[in-house]
Amino acid sequence: MRECRVLIITMLCLMMGAMSGVAQQNLWHTAGVVSPEVMDDGTVTFRLYAPEAQSVALVGDFVADGSVAMVRCEDGVWEYTTPQLASELYTYSFVVDGMRDVHDPQNVYMMRDVGTQMNYFITPGTPGSLYAAQHVPHGTVSRVWMPLEDGRSRRMVVYTPAGYEDGKGRYPVLYLLHGMGGDEEAWLATGRLAEIMDNLIAAGSAEEMIVVMTNGCMRHDAAPGYSDEGMWRPYMSGSMDGTFEQMFEEVVSWVDDHYRTKAQRAMRAIAGLSMGGFHAMQISKIYPTMFDYVGLFSAAIFRGEEGVELYADLEAKLAVQFSRAPQLYWIAIGRDDFLYDENVRYRELLDRMGYDYEYYESEGGHTWRNWRVYISVFAQMLFK
Repeated sequence: MRECRVLIITMLCLMMGAMSGVAQQNLWHTAGVVSPEVMDDGTVTFRLYAPEAQSVALVGDFVADGSVAMVRCEDGVWEYTTPQLASELYTYSFVVDGMRDVHDPQNVYMMRDVGTQMNYFITPGTPGSLYAAQHVPHGTVSRVWMPLEDGRSRRMVVYTPAGYEDGKGRYPVLYLLHGMGGDEEAWLATGRLAEIMDNLIAAGSAEEMIVVMTNGCMRHDAAPGYSDEGMWRPYMSGSMDGTFEQMFEEVVSWVDDHYRTKAQRAMRAIAGLSMGGFHAMQISKIYPTMFDYVGLFSAAIFRGEEGVELYADLEAKLAVQFSRAPQLYWIAIGRDDFLYDENVRYRELLDRMGYDYEYYESEGGHTWRNWRVYISVFAQMLFK
């Protein structure tokens, strides 16, 4: 028996040693392939070592036809160099022998949009530099849980500007809402909110402010992996039945109680993209004394569920809201956005009723590339 125990212990030690070696070897791992290689002139070279592959294609939001074939070199590395790209944050993946969504093993920079993980890179210049961490004072990003009256809690992400923790001053607040399938992490990860705010505030282009990013899907208390629901896969979830809007008064009260806010209409803004734009429109008219700044980014205007009382009497509620003349009511959308006609109809309604608003039209469609621009422009107009 003693020899058996010694043998078992020896085998375990050998296994642990082997596992330890495997676990630690990444500490000294060096990559032989550089990908992506971003050049000063804006061209980018992608490389993938796949010597057994028969075909490799590059898929990216910078590729005109959706994908482009890569060329196999003699060493088994597939390669493709782009034309000059404008300054921007871009995402991409590979297709290997028909298998899609293959990530670049040489690029550790990843972001998630709904249930899709993508590699990304940033090309030099503007606006790319706005989306990258610069040598400026940095704000703090906190993940917090807000208890609700029904006994549950919901998770939010809160950005506070540099110096907040060391000071005693009060700050205006922007409530920033995500779209269908998103969650409280969306504006931070894919939207680059913290980098944008750090850089704008440091440049003196935006006022110091708190930014609150909520979870707009009432089916889930938090982003995937951050609640007791287990490791569920993200999907196109959302809430357009009025429950999120009804809860929002609790959100504002909780933020005012737990942060040093300037708790008045002139110091509050609300904005959102797509479904979040719908929420921002509805919340701002349901609570007309709460927000003086409203931003609708590619907003889903006329998508509320039939029979929901909060969504009824649109014109009457807008009349109350605009009788107090919001400081800024800002509508932004891309010319190719599938919600473009919906926004045209909404602007026609506002025009017919004689309400003042500002309109920003861009190229492109329903994309994060547009929404990062919209929040960058909108944030500079707040609390002046």
